[in-house]
Amino acid sequence: MSRRQIPIIQLLFFIMLLLGIMMYSMFVLQVEPHFPLLISLLVLLLIGLINKFSWNELEEGMVDGIKLAIKPLLILAIVGMLIAVWMMSGTIPTLIYYGLHVISPQWFALSALFICIIVSTFTGSSFTTIGTIGIAMFGIGTALGIHPALVAGAVISGACFGDKMSPLSDTTNFASGISGVDIFEHIKHLSWTMIPALMISIVFFIIIGSNVEPSTMADINILIDSLEQSFTISFWTLLSPAFVIIFAIRRKPTLLALLVGLITGLLVAITIQGVYEPKLWMETLQHGFHAPITNDTIATIVNRGGLQSMMWAISLIMIALAFGGVVQKLGVLETLIESALKRLKRTGDLIAATAATSIAVNTLTGEQYLSILIPGQMFPKLYEKQQIHVKNLSRTIEDAGTLVNPLIPWGVSGAFFTSVLGVSVIEYIPYAIFLFISPILTVVFGYLGWGIAKSENRSAD
Repeated sequence: MSRRQIPIIQLLFFIMLLLGIMMYSMFVLQVEPHFPLLISLLVLLLIGLINKFSWNELEEGMVDGIKLAIKPLLILAIVGMLIAVWMMSGTIPTLIYYGLHVISPQWFALSALFICIIVSTFTGSSFTTIGTIGIAMFGIGTALGIHPALVAGAVISGACFGDKMSPLSDTTNFASGISGVDIFEHIKHLSWTMIPALMISIVFFIIIGSNVEPSTMADINILIDSLEQSFTISFWTLLSPAFVIIFAIRRKPTLLALLVGLITGLLVAITIQGVYEPKLWMETLQHGFHAPITNDTIATIVNRGGLQSMMWAISLIMIALAFGGVVQKLGVLETLIESALKRLKRTGDLIAATAATSIAVNTLTGEQYLSILIPGQMFPKLYEKQQIHVKNLSRTIEDAGTLVNPLIPWGVSGAFFTSVLGVSVIEYIPYAIFLFISPILTVVFGYLGWGIAKSENRSAD
C-alpha cells in the first residue's frame, strides 16, 4: 500500500495539541506524564489511520520504537537492584559516612559536580555515574540538609559533562561517528561550548553554596552515629563500586559491569554485614532495602532501591518510545524539517536548525540516540554546501541532543535520573543549568561565528 505524506497543517496542529496536553497535565493538573503521553499516542495513531496508514504499520512503529531502548531499560532494572544491594552491603552508607566527615555544606554542590565529572569521565557513562557515586552524593547532600533538587542538579551536571567529554562515552562516539569526525577532534571541538557552560555552572554553584545554611557539628554527629549503629562501616564495602569503575574504564559492556557490581555487592553484604538469608536477598532485590533505622534522615536515605522502584521509569520510557516509533513511522519529523530547510541562509540559521531538530526529536520521541541520528543524517550536505566543517554538526547534536534529553520528563535520561534520585525533572531543571546553557551557547556561537570551523574543502558550489 502506498503511503501519503501527512499534511503539515495536521502535524502542526498535533504538535500544538501534544504540548498543550503535556503542559496542562503536568503544570496545572500536576499529574505524572504517563497518561498524558499515552493520550497523545492515541491521537497520533488516529492521525495515522486517517491518513491511510495501516494498523500493522503503526503497530510495527510502536514495537520498533521500544526495541531502540531495550539496553537502557535493562540497565535501569539492574541499577534499581544495584542500589538496593549497595544499601544492604553498606557500600553507600560507608560513602555517606566518610562524606559527612570531609564535605562542607557550603561547598557540597561544587564537590558533587567535580566528583561526578571525574567518575563520569573515567566510566564514560552518566547512567553508571548517577546510579553509583551519584546516589552516594545524593545521600550526603540530603544528610547535610541540602535541597534535593540542588543536589540532583549538581550531580546530573557533573555526570553529563564527564560523559560528553569522555572518549569512552557511547553517545559521544555515536555523535562523532554519525558525522564522520575523529572522536578526539570531536571532543576538542566540544570544548568550545562545554567549558564556558561548565564555568557558568561553577559560578552558579558557588553562589548557591554561599547561601546554604551550615549544618551544626552536633547534627552531623547524630547522623554519623546512626550510620555506625546501623551498618559495619568499612573500606571493604567499597570493593563492589571499585569493580564497576574498573570494568567501565576497561571498556567492558555496561550491563556486565553492573552485574559484576550486583554480585560483588551481595558477597560484601554476606561477608561484611552478615546478611545470610537468601529470602532477604531476593526481597531486597525486588522491593528495595528496608531496615529498622531510628534516625528518620538516614532511614529516608538508605531505605530505597529494588527492581520495583524502577517500574515507574520503565513504563514511562516504554510509552515514550512507542510514541516515538509512531512519529518515525509517520515521517512527522522529516515533513516538518524539510519544509524549513529551504530557509537556511546563514551559518547561525543552520546551527540553530540543527539544534532545534535535536530538541524536537527529544521532545517527540524521548530518545537521545534518535536526537543524534536524525539530524546527523539530514544535515551533512547542508554543512558541506555552506562550507562548514561537519565537526560543528557533531558538536551541535551533542549540545542539543544528549544534553537536552535529561530535561524531558518522558526522555530516557530524564525518567532514569528521576527514578534513581527521586527528584522530578521539573524540580531539578532550575539547578541543572549546564544542560540548558550548552545548547544556548551552541546557537549563540553559531550566529556570532565563534568556534565555527570551516570546511577544508573550499571548492565553489
